[in-house]
Amino acid sequence: MAKIVHGEIGDKKIHCLMCGGDVFREREVKLNSSGMEFFNLAWANESANGLICCSCGYVHLFVPGRLKIYRAQG
Repeated sequence: MAKIVHGEIGDKKIHCLMCGGDVFREREVKLNSSGMEFFNLAWANESANGLICCSCGYVHLFVPGRLKIYRAQG
């Protein structure tokens, strides 16, 4: 089950780019490339931190290590 979270980068709280919401589901997102898929090495592709807006479903991607997340109250 995905965690329900809020996010920050530095001291700036993250809001959805589409609807302005601030509650997200968190998940790891694989950044697959066709070359790695062709050579059957998809497991070696990079990952991003994904935040999926709970209000509208828009997916936000972040470079690992920059995003701070904390559990949403409720």
